[in-house]
Amino acid sequence: MSATPLYPLRFEPILKELIWGGRRLESVLGKTLGAGAHYAESWEVADHRDDVSRVAEGPLKGVSLRDLVRERGEEVLGPALGPRAQFPLLVKFLDAHQVLSVQVHPDDALGRKLADDNGKTEAWVVIHVEPGGRIYAGLRPGVTRDEFAAAIAAGAVEPLLHQFEPRPGDCILIPAGTVHAIGAGVVLAEIQQMSDATFRVFDWGRLGPDGKPRQLHVAQALESTDYAAGPVEPIAPQAEPIEGGLRERLARCPYFALERLRLESAAGVGSAERFTILLGLGGTAEVWHGGVGARLGFGQTLLLPAALGTCAIAPANAGEAVVLTCVVS
Repeated sequence: MSATPLYPLRFEPILKELIWGGRRLESVLGKTLGAGAHYAESWEVADHRDDVSRVAEGPLKGVSLRDLVRERGEEVLGPALGPRAQFPLLVKFLDAHQVLSVQVHPDDALGRKLADDNGKTEAWVVIHVEPGGRIYAGLRPGVTRDEFAAAIAAGAVEPLLHQFEPRPGDCILIPAGTVHAIGAGVVLAEIQQMSDATFRVFDWGRLGPDGKPRQLHVAQALESTDYAAGPVEPIAPQAEPIEGGLRERLARCPYFALERLRLESAAGVGSAERFTILLGLGGTAEVWHGGVGARLGFGQTLLLPAALGTCAIAPANAGEAVVLTCVVS
């Protein structure tokens, strides 16, 4: 594997069937699904316990992301990140056919203590919203731990949650400790720390596949919640012209930074210092390195290893291509 030149890497999606999912990963994003009715998540880039992405095409087809990181870490991750045993980010698409549970993720210290996992700060980029779709993000100002605990016990959590109707293109940063939920009818891209640490506090009276209420994690959630954080709103993009189009700066936190490129002609993307993940959010783009091209369509994902340096990217057809870029901060 070490002698094989790296190239823009596409991975086989890891599809997750969960009670709140539907079929919009196929109808909206073009994923190939099986016969089930509850496809909730498509993990596009993953290195978490048994869920490890594998290269979908090219000379490295079938090689796992975990092996690439362990055996060719500096080439893949880049010198700015240093040696790592695990790929640092998890990238996925979500279809909230039903509303997700109200939940909270721990920070790094509490993730290790309470879940034997990394902490989980995440960001969402909204792709599709059905009429009436909602986002719940943060507690209302002034809500205390005692008030939150009482609301959980009474099954009356929703009045304490800040909520709004999202629009396609909205970017929402959910730091660890933020109480949140994704409402029914919302499809979005999620970029997060490589973690699955989730503490559920309210599930809207829903029953699981076994006919029983799903497990709650009240004590862990109360300990993990940041009561001073308050409501979360969509981020106002900071736009600036670049060669080939427009760049919009979106979410930035200690773990990752997101930008959205609106391309009308050729531009450069990627860096020799660190890897770059690309998500297709509109139109179709073509990424080129060393004479090898890779298409990035709507709902598709590519990983540009750091060893590629800067690659050329351009719309594959007439019109605009919209691409989300993600790097480690």
